Amino acid sequence: MQLLIIGSLDGQIGAASQIAISRGAKVFQASDVERGMQVLRSGQGVDLVMIDVSLSVADLVTALQSERMTVPVVACGTSTDADAAVRAIKAGAKEYVPLPPDAELIAAILTAVVEESQALIHADPSMAAVLKLASQVANSEASILITGASGTGKELMAKYIHAKSRRRANRFVAVNCAAIPENLLESELFGHEKGAFTGAVARRIGKFEEANGGTLLLDEVSEMEPRMQAKLLRAVQEREIDRVGGAKPVPVDVRILATSNRDLEKEVASGHFRGDLYFRLNVVNLALPSLRERPQDIPVLARHFVKKYAETNGLRPLPISEEAMRLLAGYDWPGNVRELENTVHRAVLLSSGTEIEPEAFGLTVRERVPGASDHGTQPAAAGGSATTFGLVGRTVSDVERALIIDTLGHCLGNRTHAATILGISIRTLRNKLKQYTEEGFAVPLPGDGERSLA
Repeated sequence: MQLLIIGSLDGQIGAASQIAISRGAKVFQASDVERGMQVLRSGQGVDLVMIDVSLSVADLVTALQSERMTVPVVACGTSTDADAAVRAIKAGAKEYVPLPPDAELIAAILTAVVEESQALIHADPSMAAVLKLASQVANSEASILITGASGTGKELMAKYIHAKSRRRANRFVAVNCAAIPENLLESELFGHEKGAFTGAVARRIGKFEEANGGTLLLDEVSEMEPRMQAKLLRAVQEREIDRVGGAKPVPVDVRILATSNRDLEKEVASGHFRGDLYFRLNVVNLALPSLRERPQDIPVLARHFVKKYAETNGLRPLPISEEAMRLLAGYDWPGNVRELENTVHRAVLLSSGTEIEPEAFGLTVRERVPGASDHGTQPAAAGGSATTFGLVGRTVSDVERALIIDTLGHCLGNRTHAATILGISIRTLRNKLKQYTEEGFAVPLPGDGERSLA
């Protein structure tokens, strides 16, 4: 991983750097926030920023947000400076580390930021087959298209491929094409020169240059607008990019991975995605099965997430009862592995006995509709038959609101996860939640589930 330290850390900067380096990190240093931003703009692309609380954590967080840089920030200061610690967390720091630095504490933070292993946890033969193919093509230079429903682990598969590739010593850089507006995506991918547009306060290196020598993941590439598809095609074909406002092309050496939760062949046929770009990206296709298509993975993943979130929350990991495991096995998992992870996290927080019982998961058992597609499921009553009990007499808008708010609560306030489970876009979900808030209904905030259970 790459670490940026901003400030003197009360004279402890050398010790902190040595600890991080001994744990395998590459360390950059800057004396103040502006110099730290210069490091980030230069394309060094760090995984974590540690900042002295004597500097303005709020200014750093604001600068990162204004330039659309996503990187976790950890504040550091003397253990007696409690007020500064509180201010840092309120300003947007993820953690506060007391000084002088403790080797195990810094190691724990680095471990939390960078995954200890790129191994994908699985037990089902269908997933094993995909991993075998991924391992076979990982060391090539071929572009790979990773497809599958939302929540199946496409980005984790991309990291797995990078970790097994000849480029593994260099950077893995991911860009979420669906989360960035079209007018900003060009700058995000290709960078810009100072003054190229309003708000371009300095030259900014884009993701292609950040990933130079390594791997670039274009997450949900199917969401990219046609104009950007043409620019991306040129970058992939010519191995050079044009910064926004730049005077000459910049050569780049990146291996391209892309993901999509849509059927790109259909998108090409309908004219929504360029066929030439599709063939450039789809040299090899890895199709990830949905969780319901890999049932042997459910108990293995559930136990893994129990251990993970028990440790995260300082709790003793409890076994999952047989009845609860049957519930997990019988559920349809429309949100796939992401929904399973969130559901288990909730159960870990709610359980207080000797085992994790079914009610802790907050799931409604589902059954297949006879003759329906793999996606066709319906809620099952206790006796096993579908029912509308409790719905008659309520308006459609009332039922929809209850479903959306309950699902959001089930996802601990995570909008992306909730939208996936509900089968609607994140934009539609946000519009609905804005409406409900204006109407006076309580809408869970991100992380509300965890705070209320703390």
